[in-house]
Amino acid sequence: MTRTASAFWLNESGNGEVRQVALPEPGPGEVEVRTLFSGVSRGTETLVFRGGVPENQYAVMRAPFQEGDFPWPVKYGYLNVGVVEHGDLRGRTVFCLYPHQTRYVVPETSVTLVPDAVPASRAVLAGTVETAVNAVWDARPLIGDRIAVVGGGMVGSSIAAVLATFPGARVELVDADPAREEVARKLGVGFALPGDALDGCDLVFHASATEAGLTTALDLLAPEGRVIELSWYGDRKISVPLGEFFHSRRLTIRSSQVGAVGRPDRTYAERMAVALDLLADDRFDALVTGHSAFEELPDVMPKLANGEIPALCHRIDYGQGHVPE
Repeated sequence: MTRTASAFWLNESGNGEVRQVALPEPGPGEVEVRTLFSGVSRGTETLVFRGGVPENQYAVMRAPFQEGDFPWPVKYGYLNVGVVEHGDLRGRTVFCLYPHQTRYVVPETSVTLVPDAVPASRAVLAGTVETAVNAVWDARPLIGDRIAVVGGGMVGSSIAAVLATFPGARVELVDADPAREEVARKLGVGFALPGDALDGCDLVFHASATEAGLTTALDLLAPEGRVIELSWYGDRKISVPLGEFFHSRRLTIRSSQVGAVGRPDRTYAERMAVALDLLADDRFDALVTGHSAFEELPDVMPKLANGEIPALCHRIDYGQGHVPE
């Protein structure tokens, strides 16, 4: 008798559904995971949801366990926390870069143990905090740096959280939405609207995915300053203001992308382990701004995409039995 699990699929722009999918028996070196929580990374997943992935980026944008091809139908996602029910790690809580699905079978090497100090409900942030860790590795900030993070979405707020306790640093989250001030307060960093942000920055992380945000990031830099660009613009073209003071101040724009490790002495697995260790800090709870049941995803995803449900990370709850503390 074929075993099945329930999975969320995107069929076409603005349309998703829960499907029954085959669930294989775990083989040697594999684990079967029962999902406890998954997370919707609003920026990337809603871009996929509306079919905004450029054709020349189809290969780059594939999630590790994606099924189907862009633009659709596709099973997409990468923030999944569950408990192992079959395999050598049985009973352990793990994080996996897996889509929204009730159960799944993957190689044991594809999961990362969630530390005991990290609640499973917070561990869904691991994939985004991993992006933040990589960005900080790419940036290599110095003690006492004046730092701005432009764009208070999930990635930008994660970077601000990682840097909040960096020695001697002045860290300010910059966003056009005044509601992000409360998030910044919970993370322990400053906040400013774009027109009020502190300038003279040595380092600016840009994560707003807007042309205006990139312009603000450059405006805030001191001479020899650097912008670390994390925004994913999808199929949109933007203008970069390289006139005026760009050359006279000797400014730099550097990309950061989680597909490559920002340190040659670290592996992907080590980077993920660092991200999960950081999540022992309960300040990160400020980044989980809502939750819904898995069965509600077909109705919830369009509302996340159009902003009807405002969110940083929206958690999906699976409600299957005991949830580890």
